[in-house]
Amino acid sequence: MSTIQELFHKGKTLLKDFPEPFLEARLLLLECASLTEEEFFSFPQKALSKKEERCYFELLFKRSAGFPLPYLTGIKEFWSIPFRVFPGVFIPRPETELIVEKVIEFSSSKEATIVDIGTGCGNIAISLAKELPQARIIATDISRKAIKAAKINASEQNAANVTFICGSLFSPLRKLGLKENCDFIISNPPYVSEKDWTELEPEIKDHEPKKALLAGETGLEVINKLIPGSLSFLKPQGVLFLEIGEGQRDKVLSLFDSRWKEVSSFCDLGGIERVVIGRKA
Repeated sequence: MSTIQELFHKGKTLLKDFPEPFLEARLLLLECASLTEEEFFSFPQKALSKKEERCYFELLFKRSAGFPLPYLTGIKEFWSIPFRVFPGVFIPRPETELIVEKVIEFSSSKEATIVDIGTGCGNIAISLAKELPQARIIATDISRKAIKAAKINASEQNAANVTFICGSLFSPLRKLGLKENCDFIISNPPYVSEKDWTELEPEIKDHEPKKALLAGETGLEVINKLIPGSLSFLKPQGVLFLEIGEGQRDKVLSLFDSRWKEVSSFCDLGGIERVVIGRKA
């Protein structure tokens, strides 16, 4: 039987072509051996079972072949919260934390009604639920698999103030009678164009759900529905928050008409215009 130290060394060698082989090899080893970080560092000479060793190499080979790390560990951290993710459910990105930050910044009412369209694993909605426990949050997604993952995450994070509903765009809001009743509508929608889709890394294109990424020929097809459609459900002075792709800012801003005011955009930590905000006039 091999020790933790020996297996870790083999793992980081196998993953040497990845940006963070030390981190990834450690996380996969923790997953297969059910180890804590403390145990990993405190007992490097501990021998693991053949079953644990076999699990480790299976995950290492999958990772070497480009399988996304969060699907192998089952966890992706977002807003300092561990979210469960499964194959077929979009993996949260750190740049999306900017939406959470901006919603909190705009929240003058603790009891706001907030809608998250296209919630995925629930990362935006649940992060906001933790920060704004008195808010009423409705999170929707067209994918039943995503809604199932989001409900698991909400339960594990004790986010009791979030309601999850399966449905496309605004159809769940109509069923709930939310016409002109929402303080904020949030969405990290599909915004990849057909051209950009062909150029995506295989790790994304071959494994993550296409419908969560690809919007259509221009990449603006879903956003072009969200902007006018939100007007029916936002209260007067209500705010729409949209995540957008790199280079889309000007085109997205042009989609807001005179029914909107205070339209602006904000950069993520990489300096990319990532979030567009508009207030209903």
